[in-house]
Parts: sequence; C-alpha cells; structure tokens
Amino acid sequence: MIDLRPQGAPVLDRMNKEVDRRGFLRLAGAVSAAAAFTGSLAACGGPSSTAGTKSGDGAAPNPNGTIEAGISYALSTGFDPMTSSGATPVAANMHVFEGLVDLDPVTREAYAALATAMPQKVNDTTYRASLRQGATFHDGSPVTADDVVFSFTRILDPKNASLMVQFLPFLDSVSAVDAATVEFRLKYAFPLFPSRISVVKIVPRKVVEADPKAFDAKPVGSGPYQLIEATRQDKIVFKRWDAYNGPRPAKAAAMNWRLVNDNTARVNSLVSGRVQAIEDVPYVDVAGLKGKTTTDSVASFGNLFLMFNCSQKPFDDKRVRQALHYALDVEKIVTTAMYGQGIASTSYLQPSHPDYHRAATVYTHDQAKAKALLAEAGASGLAVTLLTTNTGWVADIAPIIKESWDAIGVTTTLDIGDSSGQYKKVDAGSFQVMAAPGDPSVFGNDTDLLLRWFYGAGVWPTKRFRWAGSAEDTQVRGLLDQAAQSADKDARAKLWNQTIDLIADQAALYPIVHRKLPTAWDAKKLTGFKPLPTTGLSFLGVATA
Repeated sequence: MIDLRPQGAPVLDRMNKEVDRRGFLRLAGAVSAAAAFTGSLAACGGPSSTAGTKSGDGAAPNPNGTIEAGISYALSTGFDPMTSSGATPVAANMHVFEGLVDLDPVTREAYAALATAMPQKVNDTTYRASLRQGATFHDGSPVTADDVVFSFTRILDPKNASLMVQFLPFLDSVSAVDAATVEFRLKYAFPLFPSRISVVKIVPRKVVEADPKAFDAKPVGSGPYQLIEATRQDKIVFKRWDAYNGPRPAKAAAMNWRLVNDNTARVNSLVSGRVQAIEDVPYVDVAGLKGKTTTDSVASFGNLFLMFNCSQKPFDDKRVRQALHYALDVEKIVTTAMYGQGIASTSYLQPSHPDYHRAATVYTHDQAKAKALLAEAGASGLAVTLLTTNTGWVADIAPIIKESWDAIGVTTTLDIGDSSGQYKKVDAGSFQVMAAPGDPSVFGNDTDLLLRWFYGAGVWPTKRFRWAGSAEDTQVRGLLDQAAQSADKDARAKLWNQTIDLIADQAALYPIVHRKLPTAWDAKKLTGFKPLPTTGLSFLGVATA
C-alpha cells in the first residue's frame, strides 16, 4: 500500500474528531479499514443531488492531462469480466471493456456501446445487433461477430463457472449472421433483454484462448482506456486508447488509480492535492471535507446484510433469524457508526429505487419480540459468533450489533477479518452468522438482476447461506421466473413484490441498512465528474482542467 499521508494538522484534526465522536467504537475494538471487496458485491437507485458538480472552474479540458484517483479497495480478483467481482477491477473494467450495450455509470440508463443501436427485436424470442464499424481491441485487432459469440458462449458454458450466467437464464444461443451482425435466440420472451446484455463485456477470442491467466491479469478490451499496469496493493495505470471510436472517448491522456485502503491516507491524499478524487469517504470525514473539496453522498442499493447458515441449527428456523433482526438497534447503527449516511432497510430495495416496495415484514428495534421469538424456537441462551469483514464502516458497525444481541441474552463473539479469509469460512460452511456489505448494482439496476444475485440459482443460496432446495427457495426462484417472462409491467411488479415479502419474512440473507456512498473530488481540477450510486468511480467523459 502507498502511504500518501502528509504530516501535521489534517491527520491530528481527524484523530481528535474520531476520539470525541467515536470513543465507543474505538474502545469496542473496531479494527482498521482494510481491504478487499468480496464476491458479495454486493447497487442502486438514481443519484442524489449533485449540487456543486460544476467542475474545472470554467477552465477548458486538458486532453493531455492525467487523472489521479484514490481507490478504497485492493485488487481482490482478476479483471476477466466473466468472473471478476471485486469492486476495484469491476470499476476498472468500466473503462477497459465495452458490451454491445452498456449502462451509464451515473444514471444507469442503457445505451448502445459496441452495437450501432440497441438490439432490434425480430420476434418475441429473437434479437439482432450490429457491431460498430472500425471498433478495435487494445491489441489492434478488429472486434468481430465471432468475438461477440465467444464472449457470450463462454459465459453460458457451465465449466467456466461465470458469475454472469445467473443473469442470463433466458438466453438459449448466440450466433453470427455475418462478420458484423449477431443473432440472439431466447428460451422465452424476456422484456428486459436489450439492457440486460450489458452484463456481458466483449473480449478478444484469440487473446483469451491463447492465455486465459495472462488475460485475467492484464485485460485487453475495446474501451476508451487501455490497462497498462496493475499492482495488487499499489496502483492501476491506464492510458487513452487513441483508436477508440465509440460513444464515450477518453478525455484524459492517462489515469493513475492509487489503491489506498487506509482511510486517513486516502482523505489526506485528496486534501493535499496528490489525487483529484476519492471514493468511499469515511463517514467521520464527510462534513469536514465539504469545506475543502466537493463532496456528495448518493443513495444506493449498497447495503450491510445479515446472512445465516441455514443448514445449521438453530438458524434453520426463521424465528431465530427474525429475532436477531428485531434485536438490532439500527437507529444507533445509522447515527453513531454511519454518521447519518444510511437508512434502515424497510425492503430488499432502497427507497430511491424505482421499484421500491415496503416489505410486509419490517424489522424495527423490538427486544421483547426478539426474546419471544427465541423462546418459541427453543433458542434461549443462544451463543453466536458473528463473522464480519474488516472494511472500515462495517467494522465500526460490528460492536453495535454485538451490543444489541448481548442485550437480549445472546452471547455474541465478533470475528472480524479480511473478506477473502472470511468468505473461505463461509464457503466451507464453518460459520453461523455473517454481516457483510453487498452491492450487485454495479452489474445493473433492474429488480430481477438485484434479486437474482443473492437469490437466484447461484453460489449464494447453494454455498453460502445454504438455503437451496428449501420450499421457500423454490418459491422465490419460481416467482422470479414468472416475473421475468411477464410482458405486463404491473404484473411483473406484483410478482417482485411477492418475492420481496417472502425474503423479508424468511431473512436468510437480508439487508440491515442501505448506505449512502460519499465521494469527494476537486472540482477545480476535474471537468464532468459526478459521483456514482454504486461502489467505485467513473471517469468516462471526465477530463482534467
């Protein structure tokens, strides 16, 4: 990790604020912020006010400038877009790769990227898309229909264990009509098809097949920026791909992303001018930075969830899961640990999401109800080890969860550690309860996608909360499939609402709080920059002044 901390007052000021405001959390043993983002990437509604985003102070963009950014998360996975789920590589891939269709990183609206237009519907189960003429990969080779077919079929191949396949249950086959046209055959009508294929990034077949591991470490795409170098705990270096001819050209000559997971170092790198923007502003610093930089907090799907090992007693009983939710003092979590930068979850979706539905079961702070549910389940005197990741804001919340559970007679032990190590325990089944961040909205914002990430036929219900095969799991997937095939928007929404009610009642994996995502930047040095409603930073359309 690069230590970007300047000496002197900024660090001392921040230390004083933390001692005064967060004495409880520090004495409770909240650990330092580290770290890797997990396979739980855990997404979003529209951004909040972007007041103050007029950038560059009227100066003209500098086409020869270099963007310097402070990134919170280390490289926890590779870059291959078929399997990459780490926060930092996914954000990097936004600049390196294109899909036929991509989502605007700020508005989350779909637009034609490598395709000349949005896919054209031939009939209910057939679509066609034409490739942008002259598009090239970063090795200089042309993007062809064969590359598109390869990019989709390798995801559909079960042996590749792609994370994206769970988002494409409707897709039957992909074929090349000619060198620049691709045809998609669907298993059933899927109204969300044109925007959903944004989850598939187009890769060069020859490069991937020649050396998949090398491609994962140093990807080759067709996007506006070429990745030059990536060092796990240090930096990612990009340069403009001058042959790019698509809709989102690079407006800077280069980018250096500094991987600075230390909160103090990241904040001071912005204040000192060493970087021009940082993600994941520590909640304690949001107010203080507003006088020195432009800062905005955007409502997001991103959440902290509780996940139970449903194959282990007594957590196979929903009453125990519900009890531990009712015991939580979420108001204290939001006000004390998050400095107001969050909202208690009243649904699987955050209130800013266009499909928000208040769940039939809403977990308020009700200690009496929590105790009664434990007694009914025969789980009085329960002892729990709570697994959490050491991501800064999560580690700050963990002591409050422990305090809430201890207060109803549940003896709680905290196990806080690096996310990769914690998920090894989860995947091995050696855990009881986990509290972790989740944000699948980096892949898309439609409700079907957000629900399928955790509740579809993927790794989460099978290897993690171990719910697969239960009657309720079968019911959830049935509702999702019915909604996916419905051409009627209102009928689809009704089915999604039923799904949300069911997973809220079951609470096998369910959010405690939806967070706001604070971002800070120097508006005098960047033009066109806007904060995202997802984890990460985007510099598409951004230049230095």
